[in-house]
Amino acid sequence: MYPELGQLALILALLLAVLLSVVPLVGSLTGRDNLQAFARPLASGVFVFIGLSFAILTHAFLTDDFSVAYVANNSNSLLPWYFKFSAVWGGHEGSLLLWILMLSGWTMAVAVFSRRLPAVMISQVLSILGMVSVGFMLFIIVTSNPFDRLLPNVPMDGADLNPLLQDFGLIVHPPMLYMGYVGFSVAFAFAIAALINGRLDAAWARWSRPWTTVAWAFLSVGIALGSWWAYYELGWGGWWFWDPVENASLLPWLSGTALMHSLAVTEKRGVFKSWTVLLAIVTFSLSLLGTFLVRSGVLTSVHAFASDPERGTFLLVLLAVTIIASLTLYAFRAPVVHVRSRYGSFSREIFLLLNNVLLVSATLLVAVGTLYPLVLDFLDMGRLSIGEPFFNLTFSPLAIAAGLLMGVGVFSRWKKTDAGWLARKLLWPLAVSVLISTAVMVGYGGFTPWAFLGIFTSVWVTTATFWDLWDKSASRKGRIHGLKRQSRSYYGMVFGHLGLAITMAGATVVSNYGIERDVRMVPGDVAELGDYQVVFKEIGERRGPNFTAQYGSFDVLLDGKLVSELHPEKRQYAVAMSVMTEADIDGGLFRDIFVAVGERISDDAWAIRIQYKPLIRWLWLGALFMATGGFLAVSDRRYRIREPVARSTTKPVSDPTDVQGAAGAVS
Repeated sequence: MYPELGQLALILALLLAVLLSVVPLVGSLTGRDNLQAFARPLASGVFVFIGLSFAILTHAFLTDDFSVAYVANNSNSLLPWYFKFSAVWGGHEGSLLLWILMLSGWTMAVAVFSRRLPAVMISQVLSILGMVSVGFMLFIIVTSNPFDRLLPNVPMDGADLNPLLQDFGLIVHPPMLYMGYVGFSVAFAFAIAALINGRLDAAWARWSRPWTTVAWAFLSVGIALGSWWAYYELGWGGWWFWDPVENASLLPWLSGTALMHSLAVTEKRGVFKSWTVLLAIVTFSLSLLGTFLVRSGVLTSVHAFASDPERGTFLLVLLAVTIIASLTLYAFRAPVVHVRSRYGSFSREIFLLLNNVLLVSATLLVAVGTLYPLVLDFLDMGRLSIGEPFFNLTFSPLAIAAGLLMGVGVFSRWKKTDAGWLARKLLWPLAVSVLISTAVMVGYGGFTPWAFLGIFTSVWVTTATFWDLWDKSASRKGRIHGLKRQSRSYYGMVFGHLGLAITMAGATVVSNYGIERDVRMVPGDVAELGDYQVVFKEIGERRGPNFTAQYGSFDVLLDGKLVSELHPEKRQYAVAMSVMTEADIDGGLFRDIFVAVGERISDDAWAIRIQYKPLIRWLWLGALFMATGGFLAVSDRRYRIREPVARSTTKPVSDPTDVQGAAGAVS
């Protein structure tokens, strides 16, 4: 009975989403306040019924209801309860339901926290989010119903969750990633609503900016968690493989980063408005593209959920409709936007524009490298593999250029910056960065051009950021007062830039100075790993809740002293009949020692993978800094709208006199 209630809740949510798509939009276009008033109650109703459906599916997993096909295919009675809970989104149908739950949650949040926005704007935003919800709910009901029954032939037990997914990473990674993916739908909805109204002004950017920043912060955490999960779970010790599905999450992050910077310029100066709207459309479209790649069957990946052509066709149609409709509206409405604002060659506007050009170029590069082989295969024009060497060779220069530009841009000023003053300002940070980078290279004992450029860029961004912070803290009442005087938005920028520098430092050092060895070892053998020695002591056995494992005991020594004891495992899952490698890692802020047990070579000999990973944790530490910066920025008090917005502000921005007024009001 409960599964039928879950399906009924899905259908009711779909009906409410259809009403949300139509009724408030009609009200906003006809000026009928009574119809616009339905927007918030309908958004709440969609969230309640989707939440009820998700809760019922969760109950089916926790109670081992194997009459539900999705539960039978992705769970087992021996599975620990916390993995049963995360198994709700461990397969295609449940992950899609989680996606829709997140979407309804974002819609509900917009309805709750935007009460002082103009009724016309919020009605259109919620209607557009309702349209997106309709598309995905039709997809799940028509092609991916998670409540399909196996009656009357109910299996005695389930097929088990994929052993790769029986990990803490499944509990935290997909929800964070989906919060970012789906969050960009809000920026998309605000952009489309602004196009409909012709209101591409600074106020629109201010309303949209915090939602975009929060989505970007969640996506940053989600990508970092995915990288961390792959690092310790897959047994190969890598942190990024340029897998097409990994790239699918990187694409909206890159364009979303450009969107955040473009929104900042639009809010502050009232310029780049058409560019900002286009980036909002592209970023959400790339989120949909990621959904298509994972669920269409065009990819074979450990990340992919489905291989059903019917599902792929449905998603492709949804993606095409979204892109074509939004770009058509953009083509008609964007040209009417006029901006009267001038800025010099070394202004902050120019540096942010160049930054966006680099980010968009990186997005296009990753998109082409990911999609080109798929298109060739689809057209039967042969198979082509574009892997890590291509992306490292082409992406790295763009990342370094963006970092170098960031260090310069932080000192620039709006409208105009004197070139001589800027050059003098950069002199000391440049000298300090060269000295520190050289010292780091000497410390790691080797020089390569790319390693130096990567380290220099990360040090340059860090030095420039702290130098700017020191300048801004100058005050007659002391430095502490000067620091307190800065806004949370500014500190969000500081954390974001430092996070990028930390991540770049980690990626550069671990890629150029890491040590990897695959060795044959028997108990008693010692393997050298840089300054460390890894001693293979013995092989033992243990039993888990739904697996048996052979584990190796290893001592890690430094100068003859014990540093840590590691116990990597080779697990055999009885139900799934699969073997998994579980690495063990001695982690630290400045290095990791990674040990994984491979195949048995002979009666007493094993293939062992040992790795020394300097600064690898800085990759994920930097992502946490960036996410913290995002959340800190949206807490800035200027995003708390205290006064209701007058109806007169809905005047289309095509009136050029409105640009400077709107920008001044926000500043």
